[in-house]
Amino acid sequence: MKKFYDVIVVGGGHAGCEAAHAAAMMGAKTCLVTMDMNKIAQMSCNPAVGGIAKGQIVREVDALGGGMGLVTDMTAIQFRMLNKSKGPAMWSPRAQCDRGKFIWQWREMLDHTPNLDIWQDQVEELIISSSQMPSQRQITGVRTIWGCEIYAPAVIITAGTFLNGLMHIGRKMVSGGRCAEPAALHLTESIATLGIRHNRMKTGTPVRIDRRSVHFEDTEPQPGENVTSLFSYMSETGRPSLPQLPCYTFNTTPECHDILRSGLDDSPLYNGQIQSIGPRYCPSIETKLHTFPERNSHPLFLEPEGTDTNEMYLNGFSSSLPMDIQLEALKKIPALRDVKIYRPGYAIEYDFFDPTQLSHTLMSKLCNGLFFAGQVNGTTGYEEAAGQGLIAGINAALLAGSKASSESTGKNKFILHRDEAYIGVLIDDLVTKGVDEPYRMFTSRAEYRILLRQDDADARLTKKAYEVGVATTERYQWWKEKQEYVDAIIDLCNNTNVKPKYVNAMLEQAGSTPLSVGCKLRELIARPGIDIWTIAEAMPKLKAMLNAPANRHREIAETAEIQLKYAGYIEREKITAEKMHRLEDIHIKGHFKYCDIQGLSTEARQKLDRINPETIAQASRIPGISPSDINVLLVLMGR
Repeated sequence: MKKFYDVIVVGGGHAGCEAAHAAAMMGAKTCLVTMDMNKIAQMSCNPAVGGIAKGQIVREVDALGGGMGLVTDMTAIQFRMLNKSKGPAMWSPRAQCDRGKFIWQWREMLDHTPNLDIWQDQVEELIISSSQMPSQRQITGVRTIWGCEIYAPAVIITAGTFLNGLMHIGRKMVSGGRCAEPAALHLTESIATLGIRHNRMKTGTPVRIDRRSVHFEDTEPQPGENVTSLFSYMSETGRPSLPQLPCYTFNTTPECHDILRSGLDDSPLYNGQIQSIGPRYCPSIETKLHTFPERNSHPLFLEPEGTDTNEMYLNGFSSSLPMDIQLEALKKIPALRDVKIYRPGYAIEYDFFDPTQLSHTLMSKLCNGLFFAGQVNGTTGYEEAAGQGLIAGINAALLAGSKASSESTGKNKFILHRDEAYIGVLIDDLVTKGVDEPYRMFTSRAEYRILLRQDDADARLTKKAYEVGVATTERYQWWKEKQEYVDAIIDLCNNTNVKPKYVNAMLEQAGSTPLSVGCKLRELIARPGIDIWTIAEAMPKLKAMLNAPANRHREIAETAEIQLKYAGYIEREKITAEKMHRLEDIHIKGHFKYCDIQGLSTEARQKLDRINPETIAQASRIPGISPSDINVLLVLMGR
C-alpha cells in the first residue's frame, strides 16, 4: 500500500505530537506514524510538565500555537510557580499532570486537527532519491515493518528512546523502547547510510508505588499553589479544572543506602553492562551514592499519577538495580516500610544522532527534507522535545509548501534566535556545540534571561507564529488585546504624578520610605517590596484598569509590573542582543574552505570545517573558537 502526504512525522511522543500538529495547522497534509495510538504523548518518566527553564519553554510552545500548554492546563492536578523568591527572569511554572488524561487530551486534540492523519505502524527504513551526490540527496518517504510505503518531501524523525532501545534491570537486559513496548530496529541503520553520525545515550525511570501501601503520616505534604494563571495564554479561567492533589516528601535512610550498596556489583551502571552516558542533572540513586558517599540521606518526592489511580511516582529514586534490591531498600524508609510496587525502576539505552549535522531549522545538512527533533538529537525532557518538534513541524510544512508551489519565496525557514526564545537557545546549543551527555535546559544557558521571561512569551513569539500560519487568529487577537491593556497600564504609570498625601500611609505600612515630594507612579512601582496591587489600593484609576478584563487581569497586571520594575535591565539586554545581531547578519556558510586558512588555529579549522556555521555569531559560540579566530574571519569578510 502507498500513501502520499506533504509531511510525515515518525513517532508519537511530545516532539512528534507538536510537529504533526504544527505542520497540519499550517495546511500541510500530514501523517503521524506511531506504534501505539493509545500512548500518544505518553509521559514516560515523571508525570509533570515545566520546571526551571522548562516552564518557559512550555509557555513559548503555547505562544507559538503548540498544544503542550493547553493539554497541561486541562490535566493539571497540582500547579506551582518555582523561584518566586528570585527575580521574574527566574520564575518558572510547573504542573503535576494526570498521566492518563494527558494522553487522551492530546489524542483528542490531534483527532480534531484538520489535515492530520494518524497511522499505527512502525517505520524501519527511509526512502531516498537515487542521487549519489550528498548535497542532492532528498527524502521521499518511509517504509514500515508492514510494508506500507508513505511518501512526502519532508520527514521528521522523533523516535525518542525507541531506536535500538535496550532496557536494564540488574543484569537482565530486554529490548524495548519503553516498559512493555518494543524497540524500533533497523531505522538507525537506514539513517546512518546517509553519513549521519549516531551514538548511544542512557536514561532511567524510578519505581512506581501503590498509594495504599504508603504511611503518609511519615511524610511531609507539599500542596500546590492557588495560581492565577496557567501555562496556556488561551486559558480562560486561569484555574485548574481537575481536583488538586498534594505531593509528599521524605528522605532515604542509612539502612536504605546499605542495601543499595550491596547491589552495586549487579548494577549495569557499574559492572560495565551500560557504556553510554546518562543525564548529569537527573542521576540515579546509585549514582548519588557513588558521587556523595558522605551523605546519609537524599530527598525523595512522591507524586500522584492521576485522580483515578493509586499509582504514584517516586521522584529521586531512578534506578536500574536488581528489583529485589530496589524493593528491600525502599522498605528501610519509614514511609515505605510496607510498600507495594507496580513495577521496578529501569535504565534504557538508545540511539541518538549528532545534532551538529543539523541546520537551525532542524533539517539534516546531509539529506534535504529530513528533520530530527527530540531525544534523537541528544536532549532529555518532554519540554525540550516539544519545542524542537514544533520548530521542525513548522519548517517541514514550509519546505513542503515551497516544493508544492514549484517556487520558493525565500521565506521557507522559521528560526528563533537566542534573544527571542529558550527554544532558540536550545536549538542553537545543539547545532553549534553538539552534546556529550543528555542536554537539559537551564536558565543559566541563556544570556538574555530578562528578555526570555515566562510572562512575555506571547509578546515575543505569537505574532511570528501567526504570520507563518501556525498560531490561530483567536490566539493572535488575544495577544493584541492583552498588549493593549499592558501598554495602557504602563502609559498610565509613566504619566501619572503621585502626591505624598495619597500614598505615604500605604508606603509606611509596606515598610517603604514615605515620599517628601511628588513623583511619577512608575517610580513607586519600581521600589523593592512594593507591588502594583498595593499601590492600586490608593489609586482608584489604576485599580480599575488592573481589574479589566476580569478573567485575565492578574496575568496582565503581572506583565505590566515586570516591565515597569525592570525597564532599565530590559533595555540594557536589548542593546546587548542588538550588538550580537550584527554578527548574526554576517553569513559565512559557503564562503571559506576552512582547512586552507592558516590564520586560524588547528582546532578552529577542524571545528569550523565539521560544523560549517551559518554566521559569524554561530561560529563564535562553537567551543574552542577564540576571539582571534573570529577576527580572522571578520577580516576575510571585509569587516
